[in-house]
Amino acid sequence: MSGRTVIRHGRILDPASRGDRTGDLVIEAGVIREITAAGAAATQSAEVIEAKGRWVTPGFVDLHVHLREPGQEYKEDIASGSAAAAAGGFTTIVAMPNTEPVIDNGELVHYIIRRGEAVGLCRVMAAGAVTAGQGGQGLAPFGEIKAAGAVAVTDDGRPVADANLMRRALEYARDFDLPVLSHAEEPALAKGGHMHEGVVSTRLGLGGIPGAAEDVAVARDIALADLTCGRLHICHVSTAGSVELIRRAKAQGLRVIAEAAPHHFSLNHEAVESYDTRTKMNPPLREEADRQAIIAGLADGTLDAIATDHAPHSSIEKDVAYDEAKFGLIGLQTALPLTLALVRSLALTPLAAIERLTFGPSRVLGLSSGSRAAGAPADVVVLDPEGRFVL
Repeated sequence: MSGRTVIRHGRILDPASRGDRTGDLVIEAGVIREITAAGAAATQSAEVIEAKGRWVTPGFVDLHVHLREPGQEYKEDIASGSAAAAAGGFTTIVAMPNTEPVIDNGELVHYIIRRGEAVGLCRVMAAGAVTAGQGGQGLAPFGEIKAAGAVAVTDDGRPVADANLMRRALEYARDFDLPVLSHAEEPALAKGGHMHEGVVSTRLGLGGIPGAAEDVAVARDIALADLTCGRLHICHVSTAGSVELIRRAKAQGLRVIAEAAPHHFSLNHEAVESYDTRTKMNPPLREEADRQAIIAGLADGTLDAIATDHAPHSSIEKDVAYDEAKFGLIGLQTALPLTLALVRSLALTPLAAIERLTFGPSRVLGLSSGSRAAGAPADVVVLDPEGRFVL
């Protein structure tokens, strides 16, 4: 953004400073120059955006996006994923490494970052793999990955099943100040499952994945974070048990952070009764008690970030029988309205909701995003909290 832009009369939400005020926000040369009282900013020779009744927030940050490039461009690519992100208000996204080939070296990290810059619709960051080829055997070269610009390491899409290897990963990543993003799942318990294990899976005749498959893995990884002093990030938390484990870990001062996905705080396993394969994701939709626990975790700060786990597939992979469909659904375009639903229900305050989309995930990555202070980059979203649209 060049020149001078004035966003007038907006409700300016700044999670970094806990600020919530009505005013004008002035942008020059891509940087926030000042915030003034409503109507006080000079508008001569400026582009003026009238934001009365709108919220003016930092650009959203998504820690968890599957862009499918390289190798799976028939599902999604960096251009289409960036467009979806921008449409949803996300100015920064982190690409997961479970591509073909796996992003497990510096050259591929460079490729993701360069492609994102060439597309130019949002800031595309890269996470490198924990293990070479995501094979769960030897560790990937974290130093090379970090030097190339990666902001995290993860084998997301599958867990690091070997506890000793996960220990080494936390130690190795600690030395490079990289968070380890954990897909917390015990494979032996999850094997053969297509949805949450419970009364609905029994009624539908579908193999179930018990909540314990996540709880056991979260407990293990928290213990390893305690042992190593590593930076542990729990991805897509879906159970009440995991929320409580993370809450206790934070109370003990451990370096544990966590995210929740909009589908997990918006739906429960009863949605699967339609056999709509868009309800098939991993971890699966859980019980209503789990959904409520996730909302409570977002409200009290146990869960630091809202992350979409945006995971598109082609129609040939989803327009099939439920037990044959791939896990995953899109989320970049729907995260904001689903989050605002929590505000309308009074489960989250406006400031808390925006914090989980901005300042919370920014802190995970050590970014300066998420602030509306003078001098901060002008990653800005103007949104109508009462707006409606049809998907």
